[in-house]
Formats: sequence, C-alpha cells, structure tokens
Amino acid sequence: MQISAVQTDVTLGDKAANLRQLTQTLTAEAQLGSRLIVFPECLLTGYCFESRDEAMQHAETIPGPSVQEIAEACRELNVFTVFGMLERCESDLFNVAVAVGPDGIVGTYRKTHLPFLGVDRFTTPGTQPYEVLELDGLRLGMLICYDGGFPEPVRALALAGADLVVLPTNWPPGAESMAEHAVCTRAMENNIYFAAVNRVGTERGFQFIGDSSICDPAGNFIQRVAGREAGIIRAEIDVSVARNKRIVRVPQKHIIDRMADRRPELYGPLCTPHSLPRPGRDE
Repeated sequence: MQISAVQTDVTLGDKAANLRQLTQTLTAEAQLGSRLIVFPECLLTGYCFESRDEAMQHAETIPGPSVQEIAEACRELNVFTVFGMLERCESDLFNVAVAVGPDGIVGTYRKTHLPFLGVDRFTTPGTQPYEVLELDGLRLGMLICYDGGFPEPVRALALAGADLVVLPTNWPPGAESMAEHAVCTRAMENNIYFAAVNRVGTERGFQFIGDSSICDPAGNFIQRVAGREAGIIRAEIDVSVARNKRIVRVPQKHIIDRMADRRPELYGPLCTPHSLPRPGRDE
C-alpha cells in the first residue's frame, strides 16, 4: 500500500478552510496512487487555544459534520485517511486521531499522554486500549504527538499486530530529537513502519518544526520532509516485512527477534502506578 504523509500549515479555528485543504489533498494524492493519506494533529481545528471554552467552540462529536464530509470524499476516491481534530463527548474534550475509509469511520484514538501545552492543557486523557485497525490488509495503529515519546504504546500496538503506526503531531521547537531519533527508534525496536506527520507554520507565538518522516522496520528513514516548509512524502508499505520479526543477519550465527527475545517477566515496574505530580496539573 502506498501512503502519503502531509506536512502542512493549519488555520487556527477555521474548520472550513482546513477541511477544504484536506479534501483537496485527498483528491490529489489518490490520483498519485496513495491509499492512505495521513495529516497532522488537530488538522481540522488548530492547536493553540487559550481556554477550554474557546477550544470547545471548535470541537465536534464523532460522527459529526466534518467527519461525514471526509467520509464522503473517501468513498468517492476509494482511499483511507487519518487526521487530527477535537472531539466533544458530553462534557469532555478530547484530542483525537480519526481513521476514515470508503465505508466510513474505521476507528478513533484519544490522545493518552498529554503535555502541558496548547489545547492539551484542557483536554481529557484518553483511556481506550491501544487498538489495531484493519485497512484493506494493512494493520494500522494510531498515536498522537507526545505519545511517541513513550515506548510502551508503540510496543502495545506492535504486540497487537500493527504493521504501521502513524503519529499525527504538532511538534514545536524542542522536539527536534524526537523527529531525528525517536521515530526511527520506535520503528526499529518493534520491526514496524512508523510515520510521524508534523505540521508547519505558527500559532500564537508557537512555531512548528515540520521534519515529518516515514521509517522502515529496520529503523531507516524512507522519506523525510526536512525543515519547516510544507511538503508531502510517499512510501510503499510492505506488510510482509513488518510481520517477519525474525531477522537473520548471519544464518546460525546472528539471529534476533525483538518480540520473541523479550523478558516481560522482568518488566513489572513499568506498569506500577506512580504518584509523581504532572506538570501544570497536579502542582
């Protein structure tokens, strides 16, 4: 399956403009042969809201009007897409990634790790289990931005069978090491494809660094959009490579399998709840 990662600017609070850009890009990328087109975090809404009330004005239910319009475009083009938005669910506000395909909504993911930054100062942490979605033979996992700085969610998705994990993100300055090192590390340590799709532009004094990339299961960049300009990268995903966890470098002399060689009986402390204060929330 050919995928596209769309590094683009977003207009804060202008869902109509952002939605128009998304559907136009879907059409162009479908014509170039891509079946999955991935957009940044909070693509529909923007990110740097100053209050919960302001953000709530731009949030929607799922399903909702914007998702319905995107679903209609996916049906006409026979493509899948992943994009970021704000979800309103009763009194809760979630930062979500939505996967939509020709038959409608495939799945949603609510961001579980929240930095004290932008709209995430006001959103509710997701509590859904990490889920792998089936996209026409491709097993997809979704995370959002800060989630990529934690190895555990990616490992959970890999253990559940993901071939590809996508990370819609809004990386600001300070996240350069994430873009340069963590993306390929997450791919390599789980033998999966990994696509980090960042935005560019500025919002209320925050500039976004771009540096989107797609990595292969060996931990190598396949494609990158280096720098802070808009751009689109494409790559072929070979699920057989991601599913073959046993790597034979020298027959009978050098063989590794990062799933089979794990020692989960020693990892108990990783799942022990902690009482550390969360920056900006518990202090």
